[in-house]
Amino acid sequence: MCGIAGFIGGDWSSSGGVGAILARMNEILRHRGPDQSDSWADAESRVALAFNRLAIVDLSPAGYQPMHSPGGRYVIVFNGEIYNHRELRDELNSAGLGYNWKGHSDTETLLASIEAWGIGPALERSTGMFAFALWDREERRLALARDRLGEKPLYYGRQTPGGCFFFGSELKALAQHPQFRPEIDRNALTLLLRYNYIPAPFSIYRGIAKLPPGHFLTLAAGSAEPEMHQYWSGAMVAESGIADPLEVGAEEAIDLLEQVLERAIQQQMVADVPLGAFLSGGVDSSTVVALMQKLSARPVKTFTIGFHEKGYNEAEHAKAVAKHLATEHTELYVTPEEARSIIPRLPQIYDEPFADSSQIPTHLVCAMARLHVTVALSGDGGDELFGGYNRYLMTSQLWGKLSGIPRPLRTAAARAMTAVSPSVWTKIGAAAGGLLPNIAQFDSLGDKVHKGAPLLGSQSAAELYGGMLSLWRDPGAVVVGAAEPRTAATGDTPELRGLGTIERMMALDMLGYLPDDILAKVDRAAMAVSLETRVPYLDRRVVEFAWRLPLDLKIRDGKSKWILRQLLHRHVPRELIERPKMGFGVPIDSWLRGPLRDWAEALLDQHRLTDEGYFRPEPIRRMWDAHLTGSVNEQYRLWGVLMFQSWLEAQSQGSAARSLSSVALAS
Repeated sequence: MCGIAGFIGGDWSSSGGVGAILARMNEILRHRGPDQSDSWADAESRVALAFNRLAIVDLSPAGYQPMHSPGGRYVIVFNGEIYNHRELRDELNSAGLGYNWKGHSDTETLLASIEAWGIGPALERSTGMFAFALWDREERRLALARDRLGEKPLYYGRQTPGGCFFFGSELKALAQHPQFRPEIDRNALTLLLRYNYIPAPFSIYRGIAKLPPGHFLTLAAGSAEPEMHQYWSGAMVAESGIADPLEVGAEEAIDLLEQVLERAIQQQMVADVPLGAFLSGGVDSSTVVALMQKLSARPVKTFTIGFHEKGYNEAEHAKAVAKHLATEHTELYVTPEEARSIIPRLPQIYDEPFADSSQIPTHLVCAMARLHVTVALSGDGGDELFGGYNRYLMTSQLWGKLSGIPRPLRTAAARAMTAVSPSVWTKIGAAAGGLLPNIAQFDSLGDKVHKGAPLLGSQSAAELYGGMLSLWRDPGAVVVGAAEPRTAATGDTPELRGLGTIERMMALDMLGYLPDDILAKVDRAAMAVSLETRVPYLDRRVVEFAWRLPLDLKIRDGKSKWILRQLLHRHVPRELIERPKMGFGVPIDSWLRGPLRDWAEALLDQHRLTDEGYFRPEPIRRMWDAHLTGSVNEQYRLWGVLMFQSWLEAQSQGSAARSLSSVALAS
C-alpha cells in the first residue's frame, strides 16, 4: 500500500521548481508509505510522478518506485497489490518473452504485463486492489487506472483550460501544487448531505474527480481532455450472473463458495511483513478468519476493539470466536474520551468531508492492529454480495405492502404518523414488545417512523430504496447556490437487466455505497497509520461467483447471508454467531447533547453559517435545537453538516499555513 501523486502540463516555473512541488506531495502522503520515497520528472514532456512506499512484498530495492520497465518505455507509480502476479509471471515466462526479473514485486510483474499485452488486457488479467499512474515515454501518454471495486482511491483533474492536470491518492497531495485551486463544489456538497459521503466521480473541489472503479483513463501530452476506458463493469457482472445462475444444490454451492473464498484468502495472505485480520465476531469477518486459520500453520493474529457501552460492544462475541478458532487475539477496550479524541483529526485523515461516524472505531481498530501487523484482512463486502443489510428485505417487504395502496392514502398516513412525536412512537414500540411485526421492531422506533413516513409516497421500489439511503431529503434547499447532481440512487441508474428488487439494491450498493463509503472509510483510517487492508470478498472471482448464486441461497426464511452462515457453521458453532446484527458505531447522538455540545454549537452557530455562506442556517438550527431536546435523534444528518464545518475550518487553517510557506519560498 502506497501513496502516489503527480501532474502533467501547466507552469513549471513556480514555487521553487518541480522538485520542490514533488517533495511537498511526497511529504504530505508520507503516512501512506513511510518506507521509501522518491520522484521522477521529464521536463521535456512536462510530466512528474511522486511516490511513497509501504513495503509489503519484496522489501528489497528491486521493489523501489517510481519503477522503469527494462526497455525504458514505461515509468510507473503503483499503489496496491496484484494478488495473482505469480500466475501472471508464469504466463509471461511460458510465452517465451525472456523477461529478466530483478525481484519478486507485483509492480515489476504489472509493468511486464503492460509491455507484453497493453494496459487494457493487463488490467483484465490482473486480480487485486490498486491505483496507479503510468507514463508511456514512447507515445508521451499518461494512464491512470483504478481497481474493479474501488478499494484504492485516485483523484484527478484539470481546473483551468490549458492548466495543470493533477492526480493523486489523496486530495491533500494535489493541494501542494501552487496551481491547485481549492474551490468548493457546492453541488457536490449536496451529495454529502444526502449520503454523508461524496460519491464518485464527484469530489469536494471543482474540477477534480474520482476515477470510477473498473476504469482507466489516458491523456496524451498536450491534449485537453483525457479518454476514459472501462475494463470491468460491476453492473454487467451482476446482469450476467443473474442470467446464468448456478444450477447446483445448496451443499454443493456451499462447497464451491468455500473453494473460491479459500483461493482468494490464500493469495491475500501472501506478504513479506506481519499479517492479521480484523474480527468483529459477525458473519463476514468470522468467515474470513475461520478460513485464514484453516489455511495457516500458525495462529492467525486477530484484532477487535470494544466499548464499555453494551449497545456498541462486539468485543465479547469476537473473543468467543477467536477462542474457538484458537487465534492469537488482541482486544482493546476504548473509553468514550479516547474515541472522541479522534474527532479533531478526522478532517486530516479523511481529506474531504466524510461523515460515516463508524470512521471513529474503524480508525481506532486500525491503529491498534498496526502495533502488531502491517497487513490486515477485513470482512467488508459480504453484505453487498450476500444480501446482508436489513434494508434489503425491509424495502422489499414494505413495497409489497405499499404498492397495493393508493398513493393519496399513503401520503395521508405519512402525515398522521409524523404528527406523533418520535419519543411517543418509541414508547409505543417498547410497550408492544414482540407483538409488532419484525419489520417494525427497532430500539429507536420513533426515529425510524419519522424517517420512513415520507417514503410512503414512493412511486416505485427504487424510489423507496433511494429514500432509505437519503439523509436530507432535499439537500439543494439547504446548500446555498447549489443544484444536486444525479447519482445511481437518484435517477442516473444503470439498467441492471434481469435483476429483481433486492438484487438491484445489492447491485447499487456494490457500485456506490461500497466504494464511496465503506472502502473509502477503511482506506483512509488504515493508511493514516500506515496499515494495509485487504478485502477477500472483493476478489473478482468471489464477486463473479456471488452474482451467480440464486437469491434464495443468500436470503432464506428471513435470514440474510444464508449461504455464508452455512459455510461459517462448518467452522464455528452456530450459537457463537447467530444474534441480531450490530452496527460498528459510537453514540454520536448522546455525545452531541453532552461532551460534544460546545464543539458542535460553535460549528453550527447561526452567524458563522451565514458568514461562511455554504448553508442556509434556518433548517440546520431547527434540527440542532430539536436534537438537543432529546425528542428526536438527528445525529446522522447533523454529523454530515458538522464534518463539513470541521473540514472547512481545517482547510482554512491549512490555507493560511500554505500561504506563509509560499511567502517563505518566494523570499
